[in-house]
Amino acid sequence: MKHSNILALGIFLSAAVWLPSALAEVDADTLLSPMAERPEVPDFELQGPDGETYRLSQWRGKPVIVNFWATWCPPCRAEMPSMQRAWEQLQDEGIQLIAINVGEGAGEINAFLEQVPVDFPLPMDADMHVVQSWPMRGLPTTFVVDVDGRLAYKAQGEREWDDPALLDIVRDLRQ
Repeated sequence: MKHSNILALGIFLSAAVWLPSALAEVDADTLLSPMAERPEVPDFELQGPDGETYRLSQWRGKPVIVNFWATWCPPCRAEMPSMQRAWEQLQDEGIQLIAINVGEGAGEINAFLEQVPVDFPLPMDADMHVVQSWPMRGLPTTFVVDVDGRLAYKAQGEREWDDPALLDIVRDLRQ
C-alpha cells in the first residue's frame, strides 16, 4: 500500500474513534450490536510480534472475539486491560480472543506491552490488508465471530470487555 493511502486510512480511522465518554449512555443490551446478516469472514494469516503465525480458521468451531486496534489510539489502549481480564475468564471456556494491530510493527506493540501486559494473541496487520476486508469505520472496532466463521456481533468503540452481560452474549454462541 502506498504511504499516502496508509496516512489517509490512519487519519480516517483516528477521526472515527469513539471517545470513552460516549460509553456512559450505553446499557447492557447495546454493548454488542447484532449483525443484520451474518456474513462469513475471510480467513487471514498474520504474524504476531511473538513470531507466531495466526489464522482465523484455526479457531473454527469456537466463538472468536476479533478486536482491531492501534497503540496510538487512546480508546484502544484504554480497553486493553479489560480485554485481558475477559481473556483470563474466557480462555478455558472454548472462546478465543485476539486483537489485530492495524498498521504498526513489532517495535510499537512490544513497547505497548511493556506498559500494558496482555497474553492473548496480537497479530499484526502492518500493511492493513486484513482490516480492509472487514466492515468497520474506526478504531477500536471489535467483532464476535460465531462457531461457523460468520460475523455475529460488532462493537464500535471502547468497551469494558469483562462486563458479565457482554461476556454472556459471547458465551451464548458456543454450541
